Amino acid sequence: MPHKVTLIPGDGIGPEVTEATRRVLEASGVKFQWDLVVIGKDAQDAFGTPLPSDAVESIKGNKVALKGPVTTPIGTGFRSVNVALRKGLDLYACLRPCKTYPGAPSRYRNVDIVIVRENTEDLYSGIEFALGSPEAIRLRDFIAQTNIEEKVKEDSGFSIKVISQTASRRIVKFAFDYARANGRKKVTAVHKANILKFSDGLFLAAARELARKYPDIEFEDVVLDALCMQLVRRPEQFDVLVLPNFYGDFISDLCAGLIGGLGLTPGANIGDDMAVFEPTHGSAPKYAGQNKANPMAMMLSGVMMLRYLGEKKAAYRIEKAVTEVIAEGKNVTYDLKADSDVDTAAGTSQVADAVIEKLKGETNKRD
Repeated sequence: MPHKVTLIPGDGIGPEVTEATRRVLEASGVKFQWDLVVIGKDAQDAFGTPLPSDAVESIKGNKVALKGPVTTPIGTGFRSVNVALRKGLDLYACLRPCKTYPGAPSRYRNVDIVIVRENTEDLYSGIEFALGSPEAIRLRDFIAQTNIEEKVKEDSGFSIKVISQTASRRIVKFAFDYARANGRKKVTAVHKANILKFSDGLFLAAARELARKYPDIEFEDVVLDALCMQLVRRPEQFDVLVLPNFYGDFISDLCAGLIGGLGLTPGANIGDDMAVFEPTHGSAPKYAGQNKANPMAMMLSGVMMLRYLGEKKAAYRIEKAVTEVIAEGKNVTYDLKADSDVDTAAGTSQVADAVIEKLKGETNKRD
């Protein structure tokens, strides 16, 4: 039986990297029944909403989706479709592996970090009040009445940081369960509890409480700024990082930089009974339609999807093929060239061709 999967091309470079990944996944021999839906800018233009209900219902029905990147307007326009999708489907765990591959342009050699990011609250809760709005004025007055030591300037806007005990316990449990299931040795909780005592302090308390239930997994906690310094100095000391939503977002990019860039960083958003797989990188609209974008983060997201579906052999074969293409350094996009040489770089579709050729070679060897 084919796997029923919602396929979301996204926008910007999304359709190109999604098509390259679809070709590679099908070349593995695994059968799929794709349900194609549209979200993001194209959906906004066509339907007046960036997140049509039929797309959401497709994911709910199939329980699995492969999604290309979607553009989020900066400062104005609709809110992040990605955030709305994760919250709406309660995909509370964001999983982002960052692993060095031989041949990738990185000064590090032994990075193998898995980021587990809480996906539903923190500063991305969507609780915001614009400058001059009645809500902002009432909130400012409330703060003035309850906190005589700190005065909020009259020309302030507000974004509320929300950390709950429920969500904190849930994401920490996910991190420990993932570590145990995947042979990982250590979980590190990341926080700013030294300053944010009633939000990050709550997250840290939950992490310490849950850690006692996993005596087989080493546990530590690290303050966010210290983590950034230690990641740059000696990233190989870290294994699984579990973080609140906001910190997980930019630590993902920092770790991507350690391994050679966002073009090698896959991702998954996982709930109790469904999952959406997507690359960590954005939609890069200025490169749309130019056949330049690196599809490997999307392909590796497809590898994560295959493992989720129980297709472990196919997942291993595709990751092995991607690894060999990177190591050879011939059929890779400009971002994986040591000198970013555009003239010798492969295009998006050519990378897919090279990975598929490796898969065919592996099949011929077995035959």
